[in-house]
Amino acid sequence: MCTGSSLLSRYVSWHFTSMNYENPKPISLLLYALSYRAGSISTLDSLDFARYSDDGNRETDERVAVLEFELRKAKETIQALRANLTQAAENEVPLQERKNYKSSPEIQEPIRPLEKRALNFLVNEFLLKNSYKLTSITFSDENHDQDFELWDDVGLNIPKPPDLLQLYRDFGNHHVAAKDVVDASVGVEDDELEADTPILGTVPVFETQCLIVQKLEDQISVLNSEKWSLMEQIQRLESEIDLLKNENFTVSTVYGVAPHPSLKQVPLTVSEDNGRYLDIKSSENDSKHGNIEETSLALSAEVDSRTSKDDMLNSVPSKETEKLSSCPPSSKAAVHFDKPNRKLSPAFHQALLSFCRMSADSRLGSEVSRIADSEKSVMLMLGRCLPHIVPNVLLAKREELIPLILCTACLHPEPKERDQLLHILFNLIKRPDDEQRQMILTGCVAFARHVGPTRVEAELLPQCWEQINHKYPERRLLVAESCGALAPYLPKEIRSSLVLSMLQQMLTEDKADLVREAVIKSLGIIMGYIDDPDKYQQGFELLLSALGDPSERVVSATHQVFLPAYAAWTTELGNLQFHLIPTLLNKIEKLLREGEHGLDEHKLHMYLSALQSLIPSLFALVLQNAPFTSKAKLQGEIPQIEVTRFPRPVSPLQDVAVIIGSREQLAVLLQLYDHQLEHEGTTGWETLLWVVNQLLPQLIEIVGKINVASTACVHEFSRFFWRLCRTFGKIFTNTKVKPQFQEILRLSEENIDSTAGNGVLTKATVPIYATGVLTCYIQEEDRKLLVGFLEDVMTMLSLSHAPLDSLKASFVELGANPAYHELLLTVLWYGVVHTSALVRCTAARMFELLVKGVHETLVAQRVVPALITLSSDPEISVRIATIPAFGTIMETVTQRELLERVKMQLASFLEDPQYQDQHSLHTEIIKTFGRVGPNAEPRFRDEFVIPHLHKLALVNNQQSVDSKRLDIATHLFESYSALSCCFISEDLMVNHFLPGLKCLRTDMEHLSPEHEVILSSMIKECEQKVENKTVQEPQGSMSIAASLVSEDTKTKFLNKMGQLTTSGAMLANVFQRKK
Repeated sequence: MCTGSSLLSRYVSWHFTSMNYENPKPISLLLYALSYRAGSISTLDSLDFARYSDDGNRETDERVAVLEFELRKAKETIQALRANLTQAAENEVPLQERKNYKSSPEIQEPIRPLEKRALNFLVNEFLLKNSYKLTSITFSDENHDQDFELWDDVGLNIPKPPDLLQLYRDFGNHHVAAKDVVDASVGVEDDELEADTPILGTVPVFETQCLIVQKLEDQISVLNSEKWSLMEQIQRLESEIDLLKNENFTVSTVYGVAPHPSLKQVPLTVSEDNGRYLDIKSSENDSKHGNIEETSLALSAEVDSRTSKDDMLNSVPSKETEKLSSCPPSSKAAVHFDKPNRKLSPAFHQALLSFCRMSADSRLGSEVSRIADSEKSVMLMLGRCLPHIVPNVLLAKREELIPLILCTACLHPEPKERDQLLHILFNLIKRPDDEQRQMILTGCVAFARHVGPTRVEAELLPQCWEQINHKYPERRLLVAESCGALAPYLPKEIRSSLVLSMLQQMLTEDKADLVREAVIKSLGIIMGYIDDPDKYQQGFELLLSALGDPSERVVSATHQVFLPAYAAWTTELGNLQFHLIPTLLNKIEKLLREGEHGLDEHKLHMYLSALQSLIPSLFALVLQNAPFTSKAKLQGEIPQIEVTRFPRPVSPLQDVAVIIGSREQLAVLLQLYDHQLEHEGTTGWETLLWVVNQLLPQLIEIVGKINVASTACVHEFSRFFWRLCRTFGKIFTNTKVKPQFQEILRLSEENIDSTAGNGVLTKATVPIYATGVLTCYIQEEDRKLLVGFLEDVMTMLSLSHAPLDSLKASFVELGANPAYHELLLTVLWYGVVHTSALVRCTAARMFELLVKGVHETLVAQRVVPALITLSSDPEISVRIATIPAFGTIMETVTQRELLERVKMQLASFLEDPQYQDQHSLHTEIIKTFGRVGPNAEPRFRDEFVIPHLHKLALVNNQQSVDSKRLDIATHLFESYSALSCCFISEDLMVNHFLPGLKCLRTDMEHLSPEHEVILSSMIKECEQKVENKTVQEPQGSMSIAASLVSEDTKTKFLNKMGQLTTSGAMLANVFQRKK
């Protein structure tokens, strides 16, 4: 403590030497720049860099760069000042007009620009303080040329007046006649002064003024004499005080005892001005203002220093007490100066010293003339100076001031000054980036640790509240992050009330995703410290709001931070099993009941993902409430946990080891958990019994209500069950989960209903059980169980003529993972060689789903041979079922040899006489061509697909059965519509595409006139395109349909094609160009 003042002074001196100025507003910078050119002693030119810098060897080019920067900023300041002076001169009211305003009070003088800006600032400040936020925003927009956050923007070196409310309240106390007073520093015209005061007889005005001046000079002389005598008396008293201090500290050092409080009162009360500062002021203001101010500081410093030193000496160890007592009371000893043996009058001395050019009248001059020599005076000085330093520091370097601001705010004795410093801290940087915010937050936490919860609540939280609606998101982000960082250091009542309300407001009102993300993280921290059970429901509402946020960043932060923290609190309250999880399940059930005609998949994902994030907390609760918990001792050899034992958590807060306490403790509990399940059962294990008897049955019931065609829902529930089974372990899955599913599915041939099939097998229960439960573990017996289950489902669905949607959903979900391709091919081969034609037909249709994701090697080795086998099946239905799979191969495979084999097989279906009358086969081929044609290899499309469509259209003209003819024509129409979006060469267009369309039009003329209108338009446009070769050549591979019609017309055409309920006159306009 005895060297703190000198170290801090050195730091401030270095900082003043090295910092750069950015804000050109203060007029002191102009003086600085002007004195720079004149070689003033205060410029960088005259500084001894070897003395003031840290290393003493600063590079010349660095110095030149600094000086050039200072010169440039000074020139900018001069230009700004000139502009302001010009504007003021232009808006200055002439003298004659001012006289008219004074003589006629009813005529109001026009407002000046400076007055307007000042009043604008005060009005905006009033609106903000009284919650007129929208009005303030409108007012700011209307005055876009003014910065309402910075008073310096109003004018140069103009002090900020009180707010409007204080001006209004104080108005009646200062009613003074306008003509009774004259500013002594302003020249006044003689005719402007009214003769309200009687003049001394007939004495001229000039003589009267001379008499008054002479009288005042005499008074000044007398006061100066008194001042000098008092100063000499003060110096004598100071010398005596210093002697007493030295004797007192000598005694306390010898005996290790602090000085008596009564001895401290004397120096602090008698002379604070010279006891604390080395006064070098010589202006007349010292006797009027300086001593009064410093005497008031002395009174407050007396109490503060006495109590703080007593507390410090009583609380530190004896060794520290000796160190403190050995330190001198002041960093300076008594200073004595030789007095000349002269007989000059004090007035002459004063007049002589007035020729020394010292600036003690200004604010900065006053600070320079008083050198702090104690820790408290340093704090006071920093509190006064920092508000003037901060605006002149470069924005990019202002974080360097954070330690000074925080240290001063912590130790400053005045609450008002501390509030101002913390306000500066939160407004230090206009738009702080991530690193700067981290630095400010670090400082806020250090401040909170130092001052305690009461001052954090009273001083830091108001700063956060003021900026909760700041226009810059970076400032609001700082507020959101501060609420979380300060949570451990706030009173618990404030945590669960004010801070929670602030974060709730920001979550619901803030438009910035980053701010809401920070709010969610801070809410998570708050949930880790809150202990008021009444806030549980509010926390649950906040959780639902966060889960439903439109931003993915916010939802991700909810799962990573907020939800695990809230789950931990819910577990402590005993609400995890009895409120949180049941409520989410009920919301899912309600969604499924209300969504029979349209399920809200977004909300379902929201609730189900929340349940999934709660699985680690639920398993930790099961372990902590197990019968063996008391036996879990960390002794002996601790078993290792397999790396793949648990699913990878999305955040550390969802790691079961973190929730339990340590990985070692978890390992011991897991060993006891597996032993208990395998050998002793679940008797008396209430938490696990709730999972087995209530949670699992409700989940399986919900799964049965899901629409199996909803791929997203099936995937979500599959992932949920997979994570649940992996977390609770293999023994739990085999003994508790699988039996419940198997009981519901009842896979046996006795349950086959030839008319409707086993109802549950057509629901989402099948794919979720297959992909969510049976795939949790990949050992050989697990894979065999999965293969057997899929074979049984395929067999039962086929034999019962039930829909195959559940089996298709299983294949789609499993086919997304290449690890299961071999397994699925094994299942399909079982169907290929099955004795029932129904099962073989199902296997053929399943190949279509599998081909798209399987590697070409497996397609060539396993898929094509199986399809070739099925294509020669005795049952025609089996052969027809292979056509979609062959078409998918043509769409996805690139191997030439493989494509030729498939092409030959399809050609045999089309050209073999035995299939000439197979209406269903032709229908399937046409549908397949329309589906795969646009994406198939161009050569295959040009040489095979389009010519065979032409042939099928010709044959259909000869069809005698109208129903079959219309069926084929409808499918041909869809195929031609799809192929019209492809590039078709001129020869192919003339020889096959146009003739096929004309054949199709012939069918539609008799069977469907609505289709015939569209076909006529297509034929007409195609013919025009063929004729107009010059337009077609530069278009290259642009599709015919795209070149004929705009995208809007094309969309209308496709919509009409699906509906075909509009009149022929309207359909004829589909291909008309937009004008």
